Amino acid sequence: GATSKKRGKFELASDGTIFLDEIGDMSLKTQAKILRALQEQQFQRVGGSRTLKVNVRVIAASNKQLDKEIARGNFREDLYYRLNVVPLEVPRLRDRAEDIPSLVETFLEESARQNRSPRKQISPAAVAVLQAYGWPGNVRELKNLIERLVILVPHATIEDTDLPPTYRAQPPSPSADPSVEDLWQIDDFKAA
Repeated sequence: GATSKKRGKFELASDGTIFLDEIGDMSLKTQAKILRALQEQQFQRVGGSRTLKVNVRVIAASNKQLDKEIARGNFREDLYYRLNVVPLEVPRLRDRAEDIPSLVETFLEESARQNRSPRKQISPAAVAVLQAYGWPGNVRELKNLIERLVILVPHATIEDTDLPPTYRAQPPSPSADPSVEDLWQIDDFKAA
């Protein structure tokens, strides 16, 4: 249905790198197309008739455990092994609570800059509460919470009593299927 020439992501990334985020959420049909492009090092534009060669490095990420998705029939095993050349596991935020103070400071600084407002502080007691929380939403959840607190807390220092009750309660128990961000980088592949 394409009526005009439009360069796609793989073509734009040729001689560079393409990042495929949340690859575990791709449909099986899209996975097949990605696999074909990776294996054949070529593709056709939507609506095009000419085959184009591509030379691109692929980095893919997922918050799902792809081996379990393969077992459920939701992810292609051949694509998994094509991408899983150099796997990197990024630990969950709850497994690296020592990073929370630095992240909070970074998010407070970003928020002040974006809102062009004075930078808020956070009390050690509030940081301790944040470090005890289980963070099922990982760093995104922490960032969103800090943004919310910067907007809603009327005073200059965020105290532990300013935190929503959810964060002050017992930390959530780790799920049976934890959210782990995996990152794969495949070998460079060059057009023949």
